[in-house]
Amino acid sequence: MSGAASRQTRRSEGAGESGVSVHPEASAHDYLTPARVAAALAILGAILAATMLAALACGSAHLSLVTAMRDAASPDRAILMGVRMPRVMMGAAVGAALAVVGAALQALVRNPLAEGGILGISGGGAFGAVLAMILFSRFAGVDAIVPAAAFGAALFSTFAVYRLAQVDGRLEPLTLLLIGVIFNAFWGAAIMLINSVVNFYFTHSILFWLMGSFEAPTWREVAIVAALGLGGFAILMGRARDLNLLSLGDEEATHLGVEVDPLRRTVFVVTSVMIGAAVSVSGIITFVGLIVPHVLRSMLGPDHRLLLPAALLGGAAFTVAADLIARIAIAPAELPVGAITALCGGPFFIYVLRQEGRRAAVL
Repeated sequence: MSGAASRQTRRSEGAGESGVSVHPEASAHDYLTPARVAAALAILGAILAATMLAALACGSAHLSLVTAMRDAASPDRAILMGVRMPRVMMGAAVGAALAVVGAALQALVRNPLAEGGILGISGGGAFGAVLAMILFSRFAGVDAIVPAAAFGAALFSTFAVYRLAQVDGRLEPLTLLLIGVIFNAFWGAAIMLINSVVNFYFTHSILFWLMGSFEAPTWREVAIVAALGLGGFAILMGRARDLNLLSLGDEEATHLGVEVDPLRRTVFVVTSVMIGAAVSVSGIITFVGLIVPHVLRSMLGPDHRLLLPAALLGGAAFTVAADLIARIAIAPAELPVGAITALCGGPFFIYVLRQEGRRAAVL
């Protein structure tokens, strides 16, 4: 076979349905077929279902799922529907949103280390929540004010980062990451300043907010986070092919018909709303958007038509499992779920960083 023919064969083998490679490192195993998509999502769905059942059955208080389902007046039913079910559903909704956001942002900036918390949006939401917690502590509706303040502050941080990251009217990925890191440091310093001047009661609440927790969510909060998360997921799925092409580079994506700047704006705004919704009820839960998409991408390939729904299921399962560990590790006391994800994510982040360094050195 001639060199030209060989190159053409390799190009054909690396092409997806759009006729181009969905990733610079795409290979034959990255092809999407209905059977492959169905099998991958079925396995992840089964893992999520098993994880949620375990989370519903286990905890500091003994609970029989059979009794809870059969007897509507039993204490088991009250615990299941009033405490554990909303908590498990909230964990699934937040984890799914964070993982989908991580997958989308990694495509947006073409960096496997990108995730929601790194852009300063989570930190902004936490600052808004902490400030509202202190200023409105004597108000009867403080439980509703705190999530609303967190969501508003997260969107404010989004707008500020977005405006500052624009260079000559274009959103620059590297500038976006750097400004996000700076904003994270700023919000963290502001929260620590507040924490240093308040009493012990507020200090404890601030600590748990910063480390993430799904303690006592309401069904209304679950519904809001799930609705915003699924809405954002639907928008991102509609741009999945464009995200595939964006991974080839701005110039190549533009030549293939992608409007790069509008795409970046859409992805950034949608992911920011999803992060704001998650942070407003759970606090800062780190590394879900880094670990889950990276693992799934290595197993399933980089095509976002599969990666995004896989991240939805995988992120939900990972976060529910982390929350289960947080609840039973030192029961009846409880650990912050953010501490569990951070303990998993810290070493993983170093591993990914070293892998990327080796890859860059080879290139």
